[in-house]
Amino acid sequence: MPLPDDINMLLSYVNLKLRDFYPDLDALCEDLDENREEIEEKLKKIGYVYDSDRNQFR
Repeated sequence: MPLPDDINMLLSYVNLKLRDFYPDLDALCEDLDENREEIEEKLKKIGYVYDSDRNQFR
């Protein structure tokens, strides 16, 4: 399943996956075959950055 195109849906989807299934963003990206930098760039546009200590975008 491709990642959502809508940025707000992407934020919700990625944070849910990080919370429930993945120990970190790298594991999520590797498993879903997604580019970490692209995800971070998209979410940065709406003011969210990855917090590795909390394993979520904030």
